[in-house]
Amino acid sequence: MIRLLVGLGNPGPDYEHTRHNAGFWWLEAAALALKASFQPDKGHQARVARTQIGGRPLWLLAPQTYMNLSGRAVASLARFYKIEPADILVVHDELDLPAGETKLKFGGGHAGHNGLRDIHAQLGTGDYWRLRLGIGHPGDRAEVVHWVLKKPSPEDRQAIEAGIARSVQALPDLLAGDTARATLQIHTTRPPRPKPPRPPAARPEAPPPPSAPETRP
Repeated sequence: MIRLLVGLGNPGPDYEHTRHNAGFWWLEAAALALKASFQPDKGHQARVARTQIGGRPLWLLAPQTYMNLSGRAVASLARFYKIEPADILVVHDELDLPAGETKLKFGGGHAGHNGLRDIHAQLGTGDYWRLRLGIGHPGDRAEVVHWVLKKPSPEDRQAIEAGIARSVQALPDLLAGDTARATLQIHTTRPPRPKPPRPPAARPEAPPPPSAPETRP
């Protein structure tokens, strides 16, 4: 069962509205839904909120270490409260998904994401839950750094916010440990492609009119 929700991003107003902060956007939406309030926690180098779900404590954590050192805050709080990696959900921006698409997964590599890379290193494992928030890809690997540190277009921001809202609605199932049901709600479903119309059936040709009987003089 999830005991720690982590949203990844960079602190400060210069980064607040950039694509790399999609994890922070999600965490704020989750805190609002859970009626939880963040407080600065210098000991864990993060903004931390705590609430109760079903009589059990749940922590929300926004590292304030900048993205590349996110694992310090995550590992610090997890060790202090004895939270296993498998009970952690990390929410982060995902280049490999179009803006607005969301995917839930457990384990795997960091795929070059610097926040996940440091969490892997600090926890000593990649066996934790991730919620991937699609932000799209610039199409050129050389542009990735500029892309994630730039504000999305209004259309992309609207799509990302819609994905956040949809996935936050799955929180009750996630927190109850019903990840299968949560996945059904979180994963983007594409409408089926319309089938091409069938060609009209050929009408049978009318038989020729009967010929008049031949008369002989």
